[in-house]
Order: sequence, then C-alpha cells, then structure tokens
Amino acid sequence: MNTATIPLVRVEGLKMYFPVSASIMRQAKNFIHAVDDVSFDIPAGSSLALVGESGCGKTTTGKLLTHLFSPTAGHIYLRDGETLVDLVTLKRKDLRRFRRRVQMIFQDPYESLNPRLTIFDTVAEPLMVQNVGSLQEREERVAALLEKVGLTPASSFLFRYPHELSGGQRQRVAIARALVIEPSFIVADEPTSMLDVSIRTGVMKLMMELAQDMGISYLYITHDLAVARYTSQEIAVMYMGKVVEHGETESILSNPLHPYTQALISAVPIPDPAIHRTPPTIKGGISQPIDPLPRCRFYDRCPRQSTACEKEHTTVQVDGRKVMCWLYN
Repeated sequence: MNTATIPLVRVEGLKMYFPVSASIMRQAKNFIHAVDDVSFDIPAGSSLALVGESGCGKTTTGKLLTHLFSPTAGHIYLRDGETLVDLVTLKRKDLRRFRRRVQMIFQDPYESLNPRLTIFDTVAEPLMVQNVGSLQEREERVAALLEKVGLTPASSFLFRYPHELSGGQRQRVAIARALVIEPSFIVADEPTSMLDVSIRTGVMKLMMELAQDMGISYLYITHDLAVARYTSQEIAVMYMGKVVEHGETESILSNPLHPYTQALISAVPIPDPAIHRTPPTIKGGISQPIDPLPRCRFYDRCPRQSTACEKEHTTVQVDGRKVMCWLYN
C-alpha cells in the first residue's frame, strides 16, 4: 500500500463522556458529552486547526489524542509504516513507544513547566524517560534545540529556572521539550494565547518553520480564526462536542456553510471602520452538554432552525468538505 494514501493520524467515532454526581455509593446516571462522535484525518506533513468557543471540547480532544485521557468510545490511529495502529487498544508497554511520536504543547507556559527543574532538566526529561542517549549526548541535543527555538546562546539558559524567563521564553522551552524526542505529531493547545500580542507571531512562525524543517504535523487548538488560517491547511469547527464543519481552510473562511461557522466568522472584527458587517444573528446562550438530545447541538441558537433539525444529524459532503446540517441534505 502506498503510504502517501495513509493519514498520519486517524480519529474515528471518538467519544468522551464525564459522569455527573457520581460517588462510591452511587453510579452516575447523567454524563457530560465533552466529545461526541468526532472523526477526522491528519495527513503527514499537514496541520488541522480545531476551532470553537470555550467549553466546546477542543482541549479534551487534544488530551485524548495524546492519551492523557482514555476515551469512552472510538479509535485513535497512528501510522506505523504501512499500517494504522489503534492507540486506544495498545498495552502500556507498547504505548510507551508510540508516546515518543506524539507530544503536546500546553496553553499556559507558567503552569506547564516544573518550577523546581532547570531548563536543561525540563527539556531533557523526555530523553531520560525514553532512555535516549548518554548524559553528554542529551546535553548536546538540548543545547542544539534551545538554539533552534531561539534561546541563544543556549549556555545562558541551560541552568536557569522557569521563573527567570519571560512568557515567550517559557513557551519556547515548552516547544523545545515537545520536539526533543523528534515526534511526528504534536497537539498544540492554544500555545500563543497566554503570550503578549507582540511575540505571538514570532512563536507561531517558529512552530511553522520547525514543522517544515522536521516534518511535523500539528493538531492546532485555537479559538482565533486568524491563527487557524496562519497555521493550518484544514479547519474543523467544533460546537458542544461535535465537529459541525470540516474542510480546507480558505474554503471555510471564504464561504462558511454551517450557521455556527457563519456566526463565528461574522463575529471577527474588521479593522477598517468604513466597513460595516452584519452582526451575528445567533440567539441565547450555549446549552448544557449534559445528556443532550440527539438533534442538532446548535438548534436552540440557530437562526435557520426547522423541524428537520430535531432529528439526529449526520455529516454530509458539500463542495469537498463535511458539514453537519440538514440544510445541505
């Protein structure tokens, strides 16, 4: 089989339900549907942006892909040669080898770094866990990577502590830690949202350059459509645990199909005061994700709702993209 046709990552029917009001004496009867039947592919060398408002399940999806959570149901496949290996069914001893190929960059560089570890210990820790190289080889690799992410000279950063660095420098350390064992796939959970606007572009540019140089694919989690456009070839729009639209980035941004995607894009401010954009027409607030009805998750807020929307929804193909809306059936 031609490996070019096999995606690097494939997600099928992924679900994550969190129990509500469960205890030792009482089994949970209600569940929060944080991620509900999500499916997508990420080709090698490509990146997918997962966008949506806070609480829609983006970060939970990312943690599932890095096996920080075990899914309620579904499959997460990672390409291994000419085959796809299901990470959900792997035993612990086998999972360790695949963890070397999947890493995560967390949102908050102030919380994701251990304040008791030096920068060298922080970046070298994955090498120690994976038993890679001698101490001297680790020092050389860490120093080279710090130089690569712009922390120069590396010798002045190796034995400093996180509290001695700025936010941008901490995030560069977090990026170096994720890259040090040369993964093929990285989940980046809003890696620039905690940074000053003046340095966000520099960090994003760094990540894109490293992806190109090292052949890395990203799942880029963000609520910022401008960031999604800059970083990713495809966008998946998420709402209350469901992917409501998925397709090529420019196609979605220039012609959104799902009413929620249309509302997201219409809410983006335009810097030209002479241009007046029609405000979003969605209504109400986000519904509770506890045991939601099988109808469209956007039903209560949708300006184009109809009786057809009360039925269970399926994804349809429209102009080369996937849309979960009865308007296009």
